[in-house]
Amino acid sequence: MTITVHKRAATGSLLGLALGDALGFPTEFNDVSSILAKCGPWREMELPRRAFVSDDTQMTLAVADALRTAMDRGVLAPESLEGPLRQEFGAWYRSPENNRAPGQTCLTACGLLEDGDRRWQDASQIGSKGCGANMRVAPVGLAPGLSDEQRAGAAQLQSALTHGHPTALAASDLTARAVHLLAQGVQPADLTAELRAYAVAHRARYRHDWLGDLWTRGQDPSPERFAARGWDECLAILDRLQEAVTDVSPETDPCLATGAGWIAEEALATGLLCFLWFPGDPLTALRRAACTSGDSDSIACLTGAFAGAHLGDGAWPTPWTERIEHGSELTALGALWDDRP
Repeated sequence: MTITVHKRAATGSLLGLALGDALGFPTEFNDVSSILAKCGPWREMELPRRAFVSDDTQMTLAVADALRTAMDRGVLAPESLEGPLRQEFGAWYRSPENNRAPGQTCLTACGLLEDGDRRWQDASQIGSKGCGANMRVAPVGLAPGLSDEQRAGAAQLQSALTHGHPTALAASDLTARAVHLLAQGVQPADLTAELRAYAVAHRARYRHDWLGDLWTRGQDPSPERFAARGWDECLAILDRLQEAVTDVSPETDPCLATGAGWIAEEALATGLLCFLWFPGDPLTALRRAACTSGDSDSIACLTGAFAGAHLGDGAWPTPWTERIEHGSELTALGALWDDRP
């Protein structure tokens, strides 16, 4: 069920993403007992006084800036988005601020994309389904005026430039879809079923116009089989998510239920799990996501993106949003999109 709402969903989602990133960044690579020893009870975790973000937020801004550039030039299409994505990913790759434990897949692919004569399909890391594919995709779900086809294609393309595994493509598509549905007013209780139906409907579809011949780099006999391999892994994790929401206690490490989040489908599911456990209590959702044994910053940034899309910018306390790194940039971008039809 969708309810018409008036909220600043883009601003809320982008700020929530960065807040989750900054809350989880100091706890990444730690187990839960170490996090509790360092931070105290998880329900009382505080945002660091110097709220630095990781490559998750940096690359989210890169995708957002590429989208804005492409959309300002006309109708969003594969040929209009590829160039800006390559430019923004290259700028991130060369930035001195790219020192926040970036993923090896992103570094390798972005380095290859620096060669302007190289087709992006030849830079894509076809064997990688790391969460770098969907930790940065929220802007695709928030950008106004896109059709479902454009949104799905852009979500998969921005993944494919670095993470070419079919599960990375499907998980990115689903992550953008979840952000979009929540921003549009779909209720959290209905979200998993909506995502599952979407995955089933798209299971055998390969987006030739957006992906070109990427599928030939894999070992699949057809593009449809390539696509289905990714969607099937996402459908399996959505089934685990549905069970965990009702059957697993939020006092336990969510990574034990839906995975540690180092790979794309697990980051989606575990980020959603923390949100769906606490759909009306966004700070508790962020804290649960940050106190996990897996990829805490990526899990928490996705949880924040979902919670902010659902509740709008009023979800986040001013003392937190005032000190988040890139806060003014994220707020300005969110306002631009919130104020457009």
